[in-house]
Formats: sequence, structure tokens, C-alpha cells
Amino acid sequence: MSGIAMPDWLAKRARLTPQRIGLEAGGEQYTFAQMHRNVAEVAALLAERGVGRGDRVALLLPNGTHFVWTVHALARLGAVSVPLNLRLAAPEMAAQIQEADVSLLVYHSSLAQRAADLAHATRVPILCVDKESTHAPPPTATPFELDRTHTIIFTSGTTGRPKGAMLTFGNHWWSAVGSVLNLGLREGDKWLACVPLFHVSGLSILMRSVIYGIPAVVHERFEPARVNAAIEYGGVTIVSVVSNMLARLLDERADRPYPPSFRCFLAGGGPVPEILLERCRELGVPVVQTYGLTETASQVVTLAPEDAFRKLGSAGKPLFPVEVRIALEGRDAEPGEAGEILVRGPNVMAGYYKRPEETARALRGGWLHTGDVGYLDDEGFLYVLDRRSDLIISGGENVYPAEVEAALASHPAVAEAAVIGREDADWGAVPVAFVKLRPGRVVTEDELARHCRELLAGYKVPREVRFVDELPRNASGKLVRSALREELSRDG
Repeated sequence: MSGIAMPDWLAKRARLTPQRIGLEAGGEQYTFAQMHRNVAEVAALLAERGVGRGDRVALLLPNGTHFVWTVHALARLGAVSVPLNLRLAAPEMAAQIQEADVSLLVYHSSLAQRAADLAHATRVPILCVDKESTHAPPPTATPFELDRTHTIIFTSGTTGRPKGAMLTFGNHWWSAVGSVLNLGLREGDKWLACVPLFHVSGLSILMRSVIYGIPAVVHERFEPARVNAAIEYGGVTIVSVVSNMLARLLDERADRPYPPSFRCFLAGGGPVPEILLERCRELGVPVVQTYGLTETASQVVTLAPEDAFRKLGSAGKPLFPVEVRIALEGRDAEPGEAGEILVRGPNVMAGYYKRPEETARALRGGWLHTGDVGYLDDEGFLYVLDRRSDLIISGGENVYPAEVEAALASHPAVAEAAVIGREDADWGAVPVAFVKLRPGRVVTEDELARHCRELLAGYKVPREVRFVDELPRNASGKLVRSALREELSRDG
């Protein structure tokens, strides 16, 4: 054992508060003691299949109890969870499985066909966690070493090439500590996860639950009426959302006020539109913006509740263990000057799996270079201007133009393609493609959309394809996306 260690979080919580409710999911409640027993059974099943310290195990699991049990069971075994985004196309999932050197794919029976297809494509063995059982004795809970990798979550970072961000036990611990030092902890708190657990925003709620000793309320999917009912009648006090979800929740509630027991919506996934923040202020809806990344195990900067309305539009100040700088042309920017957001702290990832050059570039000088643009005001509050210059955030999901452009370019009729975002009332933004065809070739917009759906998640498929004679480029041959944005703007 090396470095600082602490007891298995769930095992410790089960000893401290065994009868306290730790999870509400699938219409059932589970105490921390029950969670501990269920996790022990899954850990025994995984151990019987040869999973041990350092092994990487992919999770093809929807939101629900089996995701919770499996994540905690792998941590108990010293193995590494590799959650798969269920919205990805099969080739995207297969690439991540191979990139992470996965030795086992754990799946839910509702996704059996997808698991079988992935097994065929990657030659990785599979295990149905909700159908198989074992009589093997449960493994002993061993200490968590804070410098060991807990999770590998794939993110495209500042480019379109997916990379596995290695998040350690310490990253998750300090993320949870930083959040609670900002928001505080009250008796009766319940944190609702209606965001995907395979994203760091959802996974971090599971970590906070066992560390704080509060229930995580897990919904299988986002349903506005169900979320509002959980706040009104189920005692939920905090809900993690993105802008689109927040707007739909207000619409479903017909602008009725929330009960006094409700503490806040934690709004991330990109800047919240000012018009939506103003609507929340007028209605007295408690919403605090946050800024974070996969590489930082969730939150970096979050508004304190007392500043929620005073600093409307800001993402807040850095959480307690975190530092933030704004870099501009090799110097620290002055208050109000926009530049690249740099982050340093114990919640910053260990690096990208098997990507030493990209890790060194991202973490140069001891700071995570986010590629995001923002500024600090004279009180130290961060305002995020762009999540990345070319990034499209559609319904809280990251769409990187390079990925979509590569899919389009793989069609035999396409010579070149460029993708930008267009504002959308429902999704925040959607991808729009500009395509130059090969001489003498003909293809329809629908054909290109079908081609992309075979390679990409649905939310990455262009909502519109515009055929052009040439793509705008500068003297060095670099694509000038701003010209495409201007064209899109002129056409409304």
C-alpha cells in the first residue's frame, strides 16, 4: 500500500449509520447496511469471475441499483470502473473498451443484445449483473488508497478524440468535500440524480451519498413531472440539472413555487441562459450555477447559496480545495479580462489513460488547462463565456465537431465537412453541417443523417446539412468556423 488510505467508504458508512436510508431507486429504499450487503454480493460475483486489483471493468448499465452496487463493488476489489455512455453508437463504445484495456464488460439484461454485439466486436467477456449470482464468500473491504484510480471516464477534452480521464479515490473525495463545504449539509438532505450515472455529474452524487451519509435518489431517466413530485412529496432537497432540464421543470410546474424544504437546483453542463436565470429569480426558484469538468471529478466552481441571485450569471467562486486562474497571452488576466480557465487542486485527474503526451499538455505547469474561456470579476467570481470555442452542448451532452466531421467525411460522396452549433430552444444547441461533395457525386441530407446514425450517438447527428462549393479557410488552410457561424446567423 502506498500513499494515504482510508476505510472503504460504504463499509464505513454502514458501520456508522447502518439504519439510515442511503438509496432510493426503482421504487425501493435501501439502508446503508442493506447497500453494504448487496455490494458484497456483487463483489463476490465479480471476484469469482477473476476481477481484482487494477482490472478495468466496463459498465453497460442504466441508472438504477445495479449501477450503484457495481461501482461500489469494483472499488471494494481495487478494480477500476469504466462507465459507458449508453447514448453512444456501438463503434464508439467498442473503441473506448479497447482504449481502456477492459478485461470484463458488466451489463444489465435490458441491454443484452448491445452487450453481445460489443463482446463480438472487442472479444471482451461479459457478465449480466442482474441475472447471475454466486455462493462465493464476500471479499473483505480493504482500505481505499487515495492516489489509486477509481474510475476512467471518457471525455473528448479540448479535442474531438476521446480520452479516458483517470479519476482517483482522492479526486472523488475532495470533490465531495469541496461541494459540502460550499453548499453545507442539513438534516434530511436528499440529492436527486436524474442525470446519467455514467457521467461524472451523476456518479459524483453516489460518492457524496456515502461520504455525507445522505440518500441518493436515482431516477432511471429525466421525467419533469416525476422530479417535481419528488421535490414536492419525496423530500428531495437538491437536484443536479442542465439548463434544458431546468426549463422543462419550470414549465411542468407552471411556475408554481417550490416548497421551503427544497434547497436548490445545481445547474451545470454549460452556462445557464440569462433569460432562464431571470425567470428563476422572479419565481424565487433557488438555482446555483456550477462549472466543472470530467477531468475535475465534477464541480470546480459553484455559487454559494447566499450569492445565487446577487451574482446572477456567475458560476461562483472556486470550491475550498481548488484554485482557478485566467491565463491570457502568457500572463494572469486582470479582473474582467477573458482568457483560458486554468484549474489546480486535489480533485484534478491523475491524467489521461495511456496518453502521456496529452496528459503533459493538459497538466503543464501543474495546472489543468481546460480550453474553456471565462473571466473573474473583482470579487473573484468566475463567469464562463464558452465551454470551448468549438464545442456544441446539446441537452447537456458534449458534441465535438471533429467527431461529426470525421463521420461525415467517411461517406464516399463527401469531400470535406465542417460542423458548428446552432441555437435551439429545446436542446440549447444542435449540430449543423456544411458539406462539400466530391466531383460528380450526389447524396441527400437524409442519406448523410442515416450514415451518421450508424457511427454516432443520436444527439451528434446533424439536424441540418448545407451543401457548399467550398469551405472557408484562411491562408494557412485552417477552417474558418466564424465565417460559417456568420452565414448561419444571416439566414436566421
